[in-house]
Amino acid sequence: MTVSRDNSPSDFFRATSHAFGETIGSRRGRPELVALLCAQAFDGFTQNVAIQAEGEPALACHGECAACCRLRVTATAPEIFLLARFVSVNAAAFAERGVMLLKRIADADQAIGGLSEAQRMSAQYACPLIEGDLCIAYKVRPLACRGHAAFDKALCVAAARGEAVETPVSATHLFVRSIVQNALMAALRRAGLAWGLYEVNGALNCALSAPDALEQWISGQDPLARAQIADFDLVEAGALFDAVGA
Repeated sequence: MTVSRDNSPSDFFRATSHAFGETIGSRRGRPELVALLCAQAFDGFTQNVAIQAEGEPALACHGECAACCRLRVTATAPEIFLLARFVSVNAAAFAERGVMLLKRIADADQAIGGLSEAQRMSAQYACPLIEGDLCIAYKVRPLACRGHAAFDKALCVAAARGEAVETPVSATHLFVRSIVQNALMAALRRAGLAWGLYEVNGALNCALSAPDALEQWISGQDPLARAQIADFDLVEAGALFDAVGA
């Protein structure tokens, strides 16, 4: 779903949510639903950011820097299950290289899974998917990661070290990420699927620990509930979605 600069945010939101709803309706109950929704979300984000950010300064983010990968990351259930599939498929190959992904994720969940955003930043605990300053799951990274884009790498690195500096980030990326993510959640809510926001480490550990977690989610249960972030109000978000007709 690509929109022009002339579309209002509410128009963008409703159109995007409707498109997600069509995908859910056509693939309801099938395991491929997760990959299709994520591809739709990621493509929609990329295409619309390119339109909305036209004429803005060049970004400093190109995938080779992990400075921001100590922030708390939240994601929707489809994004979590996509990451879980990536880890499951590649865990053995990474283990042969000494990268124990499953243990890293479990350790991260225990160490920082329940921390607030500010506490996570203070902990300076790198994402378990970072290896050699690179994200090994970069192609399937969540919208939250895609939407955090800085204009100055040096300032971003300094902020990650805990220095009191202002880090200029792209408001356009944050805005488009928010619209796409909320549109996806609204569509999941209408379909009766778990639609909250989850802390990635904890939710990923939940998904990997239960062999039938995806099947549970597809059936309308929430196997990731333990990792829901406390500061996301489902009632308030649902009321907002209803108010804008999504």
